[in-house]
Amino acid sequence: MRDIVPIASTNYDSFVMMVHPSSPAKTVSEFIAYAKANPGKINLGSSGTGFLGHLAGELFRMTTGIEWVHVPFRGVPGAHAAMLAGEVQVMFDSVASSLPHIQSGALRALGISAKTRMRVLPDIPSISDSVPGYEVTGWLGFGAPKGTPPEIIEKLNREISTILADPAIMHGCSNWGAFRLRARVPTSPSSSPRRPKSGPRWSNSPA
Repeated sequence: MRDIVPIASTNYDSFVMMVHPSSPAKTVSEFIAYAKANPGKINLGSSGTGFLGHLAGELFRMTTGIEWVHVPFRGVPGAHAAMLAGEVQVMFDSVASSLPHIQSGALRALGISAKTRMRVLPDIPSISDSVPGYEVTGWLGFGAPKGTPPEIIEKLNREISTILADPAIMHGCSNWGAFRLRARVPTSPSSSPRRPKSGPRWSNSPA
């Protein structure tokens, strides 16, 4: 907040709750029942302590009252490798990085953290269907060091907004799970972005 000047936000990501195919749970409700029957015997993998995948898992744990052991890794590849090997049994990760493993059948998706289903995973329900009120989204964007000249911030914002408005870019991003995009314009180099009157956006819901 103090050291970074906002340039533009790009997309909002949903997360997917995944288990190893050997898991007896095929739905979120079945996973909750299995976890409650086996307290402390499930390992939650994450890309690191405090990362959003970890926090998404902790919110799920607190909301459902289950218990598990958090096993943090140094990045997504290590966590995925442990999931594929069956060393951890559940993971909350971005749809973009998880999609290839889900599509290949190497990992089983139980639910997504958005409130509505996603076009790229139309058969996977929202976790909130089984856990009312559960929702986790993450956002990505660009920033620059404090003190960057205003004209540079404005130029970068214009160029990024132009790229994001490209239909090919929007289509490509929606294919890896970015469910909404909207260009945002800083009011000044030292303030937070404001909502624009117009800008590129999309929804990744089936509608």
